[in-house]
Amino acid sequence: MEPDSVGRKLVAILSADAVGYSRLMGDDDRATLETLTASREVFSNYIDKFHGRVVNAPGDAILAEFASVVDAVACVVEIQRELAERNAGLPANRRMEFRIGVNLGDVLVKAGNLYGDGVNVAARLEALADPGGICISGKVHEEVETKLPLQFESMGEQTVKNIKKPVPVYRVLSKPGDAAHRVVRAKRLTTRAWSRAMIAAAVVVVVAAAVAGYLYLQPVPPGGGVASEEAPALPDKPSIAVLPFVNMSGDPEQEYFADGMTETLITSLSKLSNLFVIARNSVFTYKGQPVDVRRVSRELGVRYVLEGSVQKAGDRVRITAQLIDATTGDHLWAEQFDRDLQDIFAIQDEITRKIVTELDVKLIRGEQARVWRNSTENVEAYEYFMKGWEHFQVFTRADHALARQYFMKAVDLDPGYALAYAYLGTIYLVQAISGWSDNPEADMERAVELEHKALAIDDSVAWAHAMMGRIEMRKGRHGRAIASGMRAVELNPNGGAVNGLLGWSLVQSGRPEEGVVKLQKAARLTPIRSARLNLIWWGLADAYWQLGRHDESIAVSREYLKYRPNILFTRIRLVTACVAAGRHDEALAEATELLARHPDFSVDAFAGQWGRKSFPYKDPEQFNRIVDSLRRAGLK
Repeated sequence: MEPDSVGRKLVAILSADAVGYSRLMGDDDRATLETLTASREVFSNYIDKFHGRVVNAPGDAILAEFASVVDAVACVVEIQRELAERNAGLPANRRMEFRIGVNLGDVLVKAGNLYGDGVNVAARLEALADPGGICISGKVHEEVETKLPLQFESMGEQTVKNIKKPVPVYRVLSKPGDAAHRVVRAKRLTTRAWSRAMIAAAVVVVVAAAVAGYLYLQPVPPGGGVASEEAPALPDKPSIAVLPFVNMSGDPEQEYFADGMTETLITSLSKLSNLFVIARNSVFTYKGQPVDVRRVSRELGVRYVLEGSVQKAGDRVRITAQLIDATTGDHLWAEQFDRDLQDIFAIQDEITRKIVTELDVKLIRGEQARVWRNSTENVEAYEYFMKGWEHFQVFTRADHALARQYFMKAVDLDPGYALAYAYLGTIYLVQAISGWSDNPEADMERAVELEHKALAIDDSVAWAHAMMGRIEMRKGRHGRAIASGMRAVELNPNGGAVNGLLGWSLVQSGRPEEGVVKLQKAARLTPIRSARLNLIWWGLADAYWQLGRHDESIAVSREYLKYRPNILFTRIRLVTACVAAGRHDEALAEATELLARHPDFSVDAFAGQWGRKSFPYKDPEQFNRIVDSLRRAGLK
């Protein structure tokens, strides 16, 4: 087409603009420009991926065209999904949401630009969309309704500016950023061929969402959960909480078996990047109490809840499970399994697949394979592992000694049990850093040896990578620690512990802003505050202190001390943050409280190796700041 000639074509048109852009620029123009640039890159990447073309991008607006209307809608769904995920890691005043409209229309084309009512309607649809949402025209809806696994809500015919006829409008059902996942054809997956080898293979065993170690695990107190002060919003993907399965055997010794079922399902589901799975620390606060699934939905910020029971007798096991849409109370699926105990892994596999089917999550074979690895086919080894894990959580010296025996029995029965080696290594790591060891250096080397063995057997064990990250951090190898942490998160994107460990490593490596993003994600995966891992609270308080956000550091520390009042390192952080904030009277009071709870504490001793290893900053000046603040608060 000649530069000055005018042509016509039928295209799908994307129109988008940022919500509250002028306000954001007024608050912080530099930060807003950075966020806008990053958001534009998201648009550009997905538009290119779905064979579209950016026509124009003035200011905070974007106009693009697609030859395929199906590609256009699939593209904007992916864009809103990724933007929502990025926003979740930003402070509220930095978040940038976009409204998007999609129309199908005949347009005029001149010098690469588009003109006409087709473009104008797209712009009007964009204005009707919710922040983070998508509106489409009736023409678009007719084309994509049966071609994309989405759900839509009619907004009726809308009279819009400068368009003669009312326009039928549909909203892609979602909360901001959630459009990609509101699927309605769950039964389609049931017709797909599932690999028989995968069904025969053992499910990923247990606990990638759990944490260990002196610095990052304390047992959850009895008496149920304490919800966050504000109910978390539903995330930008199908979200589920697996509640603790009930032991119906009448034998308290079988609790480990019911908990093992819960753990396995959590871990299996959490390895799917297109699911949002609540970490075990939060769901286990509901153990042993009657549960209202709607309350669970509000407190945890999830749409779906899985609950069930286990009854084991001899070599037989009966498992019941039901999947509930907790926002409505509707039962989506329920089933009972009566099997030989040797079929336990196949049962776990079958339950996982049925949940995935109900949610219609798109799986690629690579993600499927990760779900069915990291385990053992030896049921007896699995039972010993679960018994060890029950003691591992209690976090006393005596219980860890028992856990070590059970983990060793598990690897004796199955020398290829990678996850058991990883947790056996964690036991030695905890011993080395907790004062429970007669030879800390030897125990640390044993921990390294066992984590390497786990990874040599199976490099996809996220927990082993996470523990290697912690070991590397303790040795002052910050780059290696971050690399190990990133690999763990890549393998287990829903792991609250692995996200928290990576965030903490970033903070201690002098990258607190990046650390906050990972730590906030870990906190969202653990919405029950009393169940949050120590590392999440410590990491956030540390990051805010480094960033000069001392009031926030104080608030986080005090909030955590409500649940763990005797944690020394949190007391230290609280004192130092009060000093940094210039709140000297509070610093003195907190220093007095620290000594009351830890009368043997000495700044001189802390300033030596044990303190530096506990706060292994890349920049040693950060540790010196802590020591100086403690002295300024009157501690000796």
